[in-house]
Amino acid sequence: MDAEDGSGFDISVTPEQRALQSRLVELREEHRALDSAIFALQTSGAGDALQLARLKKRKLVLKDQIQWIEDRLTPDIIA
Repeated sequence: MDAEDGSGFDISVTPEQRALQSRLVELREEHRALDSAIFALQTSGAGDALQLARLKKRKLVLKDQIQWIEDRLTPDIIA
């Protein structure tokens, strides 16, 4: 069992880290869903520009949140 994918339990992982990992999975799923929705709107031509812009903005916000969590979960290693 690999503790990084969330399927295992690692005693060295703090509750905060487990919560961040769980949130990271949720954000990545939402990001993928938005990516699919944006692609579908662009290819169908049915979506309006405002709706498309809102979806893209939400996707960028999610990307920033994902990056912030990844930075929190990655240990600082001073070389």
